[in-house]
Amino acid sequence: MKSKLVAYIEKDVESGSYVAFVPGIPGAHTQADTLDELQVKLKEVIELCLEEMDPEERKNLPQFVGIQQIEVAV
Repeated sequence: MKSKLVAYIEKDVESGSYVAFVPGIPGAHTQADTLDELQVKLKEVIELCLEEMDPEERKNLPQFVGIQQIEVAV
């Protein structure tokens, strides 16, 4: 069965590499120097994590709702 998941991706300012994680899947995180490399590595780690999860846990993964930008005074 195929699933579409949402990954959170940041660019590390110091190293210039990309870091990604998938909320709700423990251990589903990786990093890479390019976005293309990151996508390949993230897909691999997600597949490994899902294989290790109980089928009931997989049914209850969080659903992506959206992103909201919040303005705060600093």
